[in-house]
Amino acid sequence: MPYLLNEANDTTDIDLFDYREVLGAPGLTRARALVVAAWRANPKGWAEKYLMERVLKADGDNVDALIAVHAADLSPNGRTHLVIARELKAAGRTGQALEWAERGLRETIAEWGPDDDLVNFVCERYEQAGRLADVVGVRQDLLRARPSLAAYQHLRTAARAAGTWESAERTGALEALKAVAQPEKGRWYNGSVLVDALMDDDDLQAAWQAASGGYADEGQWLALADRIRDRRPADALNVYLRQIEPLRRQTGDGTYERLAELLLSARACHRLLGSEAEFASYLAALRSDQKRKRKLMAILDQHGL
Repeated sequence: MPYLLNEANDTTDIDLFDYREVLGAPGLTRARALVVAAWRANPKGWAEKYLMERVLKADGDNVDALIAVHAADLSPNGRTHLVIARELKAAGRTGQALEWAERGLRETIAEWGPDDDLVNFVCERYEQAGRLADVVGVRQDLLRARPSLAAYQHLRTAARAAGTWESAERTGALEALKAVAQPEKGRWYNGSVLVDALMDDDDLQAAWQAASGGYADEGQWLALADRIRDRRPADALNVYLRQIEPLRRQTGDGTYERLAELLLSARACHRLLGSEAEFASYLAALRSDQKRKRKLMAILDQHGL
């Protein structure tokens, strides 16, 4: 038994009940007793817990005992709560299953943020019961606890199903995202969920305003410029030109390809603005300044620049 409980080997894959004939009834009884004793001595041990689960499942209808094993070592992200909830659901005890899943949300949402599958389990149960407002509440809590574009999208889907997105939830969600990404003087952000969310809503005007307020990194500026180029070519052009400047001092094939892509985007803006001659002058000056970079010149030629 000590060898079976050694987590450094793979022997926990051994199912004692595959050896019924070898062990016989007395041997199986002794094996069960040793596993139970080992688990009671160390209920958080991975091997002890694993073997205890095997014993209980092999013995049949031991849902409560199995729950006790899991409950003795609850994971901080609620994953164990979900395991218990699924066991109860499989046993037809759906009410208790939901209670355990809800407990998992309560005990994890503040500090760690709950396991995504646990959240989905609860929300699916609420949806099936027609509790759409409760789904929205869960998604609200998650957005505030762990802001992300995915969390915003889930809240939007839930609130639209409940008919409350445009009337109330969207404003609150955006305010929550704005609060966790307040710009600071002299600091350049590595992006914000706020800008991503506004772009995902196709609210490009608001996304531009947020970016201008310090909520965007250069990657988001570029994504935004690509989205608004046909409608606001002058604004998009400023973004492209700003991104071109630092690349003039860098070398490498990747840099040269990136520079060519930005120049193509800048040219597209000038065409929309009817200022192609201005772009031609800009490009000529850039080529003259960078003419020693032969690989860059070749790449620009390949792109017709």
